[in-house]
Amino acid sequence: MNTIRDGVILSVDQGTGSTKGLALDSSGRILATASVPLGLSHPQAGWVEQDAEHIARSVQSVLGSLRSQIDRPVAGVGLSTQRESAVVWDTATGRPLSPVLGWQDRRTAPAAERLKASMIGQEIRDISGLPVDPMFSALKFAWILDRIDPDRRRANAGEITLGTVDAWLIHRLTGGRSIERGNASRTQLLDHRSGEWSEILLDAFGVPLAALPTVVDSDATSGPLRALDLGGAAVLGVFGDSHAALFGHGVREEGSVKVTYGTGSSVMGLGSRSIVSGLTDTIAWSRAGRIAHAFEGNILSTGGTTMWLAELLGTDAAEIFRLAENASPATVDLVPAFAGLGAPWWDENAIGIISGLTLGTDRAQLARAAVESIALQIEDILSAADTGVDTRIERVHVDGGPAGNDSVMQLQADISGRTIVRPKRTSLSALGAAWLAGQTAGIWPDGVAPWGTAADFFEPESLFAERTERRSRWRAAVDRARLRPTDRPDFTYDTLKEIP
Repeated sequence: MNTIRDGVILSVDQGTGSTKGLALDSSGRILATASVPLGLSHPQAGWVEQDAEHIARSVQSVLGSLRSQIDRPVAGVGLSTQRESAVVWDTATGRPLSPVLGWQDRRTAPAAERLKASMIGQEIRDISGLPVDPMFSALKFAWILDRIDPDRRRANAGEITLGTVDAWLIHRLTGGRSIERGNASRTQLLDHRSGEWSEILLDAFGVPLAALPTVVDSDATSGPLRALDLGGAAVLGVFGDSHAALFGHGVREEGSVKVTYGTGSSVMGLGSRSIVSGLTDTIAWSRAGRIAHAFEGNILSTGGTTMWLAELLGTDAAEIFRLAENASPATVDLVPAFAGLGAPWWDENAIGIISGLTLGTDRAQLARAAVESIALQIEDILSAADTGVDTRIERVHVDGGPAGNDSVMQLQADISGRTIVRPKRTSLSALGAAWLAGQTAGIWPDGVAPWGTAADFFEPESLFAERTERRSRWRAAVDRARLRPTDRPDFTYDTLKEIP
């Protein structure tokens, strides 16, 4: 184990829209930052792709930039990555054999419907902890293999490797063939109880075991990073981005929950609440062979909703938030089911709607509806997490871009009736990955975060009746978004709210 206590930890947060990085010293002080933007392509409706080589080069660029800004030895590297996105490469050459199919990609929705309706659909959920849905990697892997290796000959021979973004980056940075256990749990091919690949799931999705990387702990030490002047430093900590944020908030016991606001959003807490709530079971992380289990609710569009509306109105997301803050009262709801709805509904057939429009509806009221949809979807998950348990979630830790907006955080507190806790430090995913890498290096203990615990608190100012009425109106809008052509028009929320 590396014990260079005066060394620097480099941490990379590889996200959908950009790759960002931090360099921290032993006191938790940020010495350097770097960022590289990334693009998305949409070849067809519902398809979301990225360039695997571009992602790899962006990480190398960020690490190189961080290294050039510091004059101390590098003790280790932490990685936080986007999760369910899938990429396939030639095992021998490392050449990508597919674009990265993004976590938002919905091209496998028909296959998901068939599988969900089959006899094995419920067993898949029981073993993986996840509902059958196009978001998860397994269906993406199968879709790619059907086109490049339909008889699975190369995959069965190990000539092809299937991986999430963390596995791809470990391969490109070190030459290794491994996948971090928390990220592996998001593929829907892992038994979330044992933390190992499941033969039943592999067979259900038609994915050969020989094509998958070896599952390793979150704090596993990689080989030395290649082609970078890092003095032989290794990757000492890997997380999926939401898992990294949970770790960065200092959550180590059940009862605390964090929300990461982004293009989509993730609500996660340690423990399991998925049996009656429609949330998912997942692996938060594993350290030294010990698995920490978590529950999670994934929202497909939150920050993405404001970006969509900004483009529609010919402005930017910052203006949407400003308009929303100054909007006059209205009864407009925007349900952003652009690609269906995620947790707690898991309804890929839901459609996006705007309801409550009048001739007096203006830009500001549409902006308010878009921003409120963020807080309302998050509260749907928090309410689901409260189902069937004795202790209500009272405190919510937050991070991500929209979390920096005071009015949005006060809105979340008012709609939820819960205390919102926002750390003074931002970039919680990068900090979480750094914290784990620093612990593996022997620099930091697993107690108080090296950067301290200073935070802003937002207490609810709304009346119980006010937030109940607002959530009731929202859920009526969700009902309409989920109606089918064959549904009776007099269906109510109570008849539709059953969680799959």
